[in-house]
Amino acid sequence: MLLLPTLLTAAASLASTSIGHRHHRHTDHRRRDNPRGSSRPRIGSAMSASSSRSSSSSSSSWRPWPHATPDDLDLASSLSIWPLDSYNADLLNEVRHRDYVNPVPSGVYDLAVIGAGAGGLVSSRQAARRGARSCMISAELAGGDCLNAGCVPSKALLRCARLIREVRKAAVRDNEYGIRLRNRRGSSEGEGEGGGASDDLEVAVDFPRIMERMRLLRSRIAHVDGHARGTSLGAHVYQGRGAFLSPNTIEVVEHGRRMGDPANPILSFRNAVVATGGRPRLPPDVPGLVDAPYTTNVDLFNLDVLPPRMVVLGSGVVAMEMAQAFATFGSDVTVVASGRSGRILPGADADAVDVLRSALEDDGVTFVGGATVREVRTLRRGHSPSPSMGGSGGGETPLPLMRISLALNDGGGEIDLECECLLVAMGRTANVESLGLDDANVRYDPSHGILVDEYSRSITNPNVYAVGDCVAHVPRLTHVSGEMAKVVVQNSLFGGQWKLSSLVVPAVMYTDPEYAVVRNVSIFVDENGHVVPRTAKTARDNNDDDDDDGDGGGGSLDVYRADLRHNDRAILEGTEEPGARRMSIRKLGADAQFFIFYYANGSYQKYLAGN
Repeated sequence: MLLLPTLLTAAASLASTSIGHRHHRHTDHRRRDNPRGSSRPRIGSAMSASSSRSSSSSSSSWRPWPHATPDDLDLASSLSIWPLDSYNADLLNEVRHRDYVNPVPSGVYDLAVIGAGAGGLVSSRQAARRGARSCMISAELAGGDCLNAGCVPSKALLRCARLIREVRKAAVRDNEYGIRLRNRRGSSEGEGEGGGASDDLEVAVDFPRIMERMRLLRSRIAHVDGHARGTSLGAHVYQGRGAFLSPNTIEVVEHGRRMGDPANPILSFRNAVVATGGRPRLPPDVPGLVDAPYTTNVDLFNLDVLPPRMVVLGSGVVAMEMAQAFATFGSDVTVVASGRSGRILPGADADAVDVLRSALEDDGVTFVGGATVREVRTLRRGHSPSPSMGGSGGGETPLPLMRISLALNDGGGEIDLECECLLVAMGRTANVESLGLDDANVRYDPSHGILVDEYSRSITNPNVYAVGDCVAHVPRLTHVSGEMAKVVVQNSLFGGQWKLSSLVVPAVMYTDPEYAVVRNVSIFVDENGHVVPRTAKTARDNNDDDDDDGDGGGGSLDVYRADLRHNDRAILEGTEEPGARRMSIRKLGADAQFFIFYYANGSYQKYLAGN
């Protein structure tokens, strides 16, 4: 739910202004004595390129099929980057070099970062830009979910889906927009020799081409997150798995080596950041699911065949965006919203949810609410994509077939759904395993993540910080990870006192219509200043009482709605149908900010700001 579009520039600018204003109250950004002394960086001591054995990959690069070796194909498949065509080879040559030579550790790092997603990239690079000695350890794919399996590929698909919907409007005979589709001979498509009017035209969708375009554009963007870019900014980039050996040392377990290998680099640090992200969460205790050929966002973008039927488990942002996109492409999509209420988009504005659900239903999405998954049966397994694993090596592969048995709540009986693609989109689980957190005296909850205070600092080791999806009880959004990283750089290196609760972060869901919020990040702290789960008590203590409108906010709310029935832009864009133009703004207290704005039929921006 990121990559803010142009239509939200004003809102993002407002949020940035608010962030800057709030941070200015915490610190004046100038160097000053750090209460913890040893964690202040040596400004101007950023490492020179000469301290690294290599600032880029070796001459051995990824090669696309059919020139790739079986080992290359298997490794690419294990990294969930498929097919290994020229575009994905270019991507991997930026974010996961084939035979990378790590730098030689030099001195003590002011900031050592484990993880190369949004949080790791921002913290390591911003620290280097500001004169600190910093490094980043990339275990698999630099850029994390956002580049490889989230923001970037999903928005490429959504762009195609939006264009398809627009073309379908133009393909309607005698459409109101005055558009006539003609062939090269100048006659209207579908007209007979006598020039008679045809039926509406069918818009064909080339799904493999849509996916190829996504891979092309992703590879063009990849250099921004690549190793060479990080090195050019002054940060050392290590490739391998980072694990703590002690409260102030990290071992980089290089690919192909084991923990404890004397060839592995050992890094010493004054401050460290854990930014290992998360992974898709599977619902527990569903018979047959773990062994089924299900799909998550990690491998969804490897599809080269459009699944005729898709079942989506979950009703959050990823579920809604991909459900609408694949329904537009031509899949028969069913979204299963679990829980007693069966409500989609938990925590979203109730008025907006009604509009969004109606829009997705118009695009062909079916919703099954208030259901529990009883069993997943695999009726047919698809082929592995890798030739060395029995696949076709880049051609079309048979899709799997699964049957999902659902029990409807409140005695509604049972139903079975069959599909070729089962997309599990039910939230995220923190990556906290195999990091040596116990050796670093960093407390964590295996189910939720690393426990931090309001300064994003470990509650048990004040020299270790954590950001992003690996942190317990914080929103799991890429923009939140990036903003947390800025907080960490200021607090760990420059004696700052920036608080996570002061962040104002925009977030967008790119359905059609789009839905966006700009508000204080929903982070709650207890009397000890520790970040804790949202409960009725913590909500009251943080001036965020529950309300009954379902927006996830609370407190004393002012709700504003504006009917755009007579708005010029809405009329001209063709979105003036009654009942679809409302906006809500919730204002929480004198200092808090909470804006909700959405627009009907994907064309007209509804934006208001409070303070």
